[in-house]
Amino acid sequence: MGKVIYWMNTSIDGYIEDAEGGMDFQDPGEDFHQAANDHVRRISAFLFGRRLYEAMEKPWTQDLGKEGAPAVEREFARLYKETPRYVFSDTLRTVPEGVTIVRRENAVSEVTRLKREIDGTLQLGGPELAASLLDLIDEFWVYAFPVIVGGGKPYLPVGEVLRLRLVEHRSFASGIMFRRYVRS
Repeated sequence: MGKVIYWMNTSIDGYIEDAEGGMDFQDPGEDFHQAANDHVRRISAFLFGRRLYEAMEKPWTQDLGKEGAPAVEREFARLYKETPRYVFSDTLRTVPEGVTIVRRENAVSEVTRLKREIDGTLQLGGPELAASLLDLIDEFWVYAFPVIVGGGKPYLPVGEVLRLRLVEHRSFASGIMFRRYVRS
């Protein structure tokens, strides 16, 4: 049976985007990139909300990973392209090979099916998508960058209390803090 991990990078005050919708505050060091590569090597599929998919797809399939980019980025680009990607959207009409569109009305049934059929990790990204699939999430991963942005889009807009238990944490030389939680 598969496991769904919700992973988003945040500021230390809990935002994935600043008030203008930017993510420029997420300036990863090589240590973070290597940890991301190590994780992506072990996942079976990416599950993206549309906006996160659009933020990831072009850079990692076209721009980054080209000759001249740092080796750690080229490796992530290769791993990203090799991993099946599901984008949950009602507005996208076409996607490249390796990507599957899932309509929002089918989100719960599709993720339930993937958890049942895939023996591996399903990497979920996108706060609205995560909120809509909250009952299917097994772990919550937060990589907090050493910056306060003071407002923007929160890590998970659920509007309810969700008790979690910290099961892993570590810090990186770049100042990024990783925390992994499971349900209490």
